[in-house]
Amino acid sequence: MKKVNLPSPTEGLATQASAAARPRTIGELYWAFTILALQGFGGVLAVVQRELVERRRWLTLEEFIEDWAVAQILPGPNVVNMSVMLGDRYFGWRGAMAGFAGMLSVPLVVVLAMAVLLENVADTAAGQGALRGMGAVAAGLITATGLKLAPALKSSPLGHAQALAVVVLTFVLVGLVRLPLVWVLLGVGTSACVWAWFCLKQLDEHPVAPARPAPGAEERPRP
Repeated sequence: MKKVNLPSPTEGLATQASAAARPRTIGELYWAFTILALQGFGGVLAVVQRELVERRRWLTLEEFIEDWAVAQILPGPNVVNMSVMLGDRYFGWRGAMAGFAGMLSVPLVVVLAMAVLLENVADTAAGQGALRGMGAVAAGLITATGLKLAPALKSSPLGHAQALAVVVLTFVLVGLVRLPLVWVLLGVGTSACVWAWFCLKQLDEHPVAPARPAPGAEERPRP
């Protein structure tokens, strides 16, 4: 009997990752994160996803979700953690420093200048109204980005329905019950990681064979 080599459950992701582009130089990495940081008013998730996945194609959608989850767990700002991770992945410690500098150098100058120029405006009614308006826009951007990332749940080892259940449970605990984020990460996050590890182990031990075509449905050679 001829032995059939079944594809690994992560083979599709690896193929997508190999097809993804990458920054050509450290300078390109630095300016990419600088421009990204200058766009991140009120929330950077939407900007990061658009720049890294859709525009520059440095990451696939699945890679972005995995890296962003790690960046959220690590101490510090999420996007800064992401810049250090990507910089180290492409150029080692020099890339990590370039990504970190890109996120903080020019934006720091802008923030300091705004703090000096707008010192007497922030407490006015117009300033408070502008901040509330920006907050509403940021909430809409984050919600829209979450909906754009939802299709990637189909490739989760948990399965689409189970992964969606984890998302809903996290939203309820953080948004409605108002539990501290650290306890949600330790409880739901740890449970989801263990569950995903078990599912991947099951896939490795019992790989799913590809569906066989129906009798008579084989493709006939063209004349």
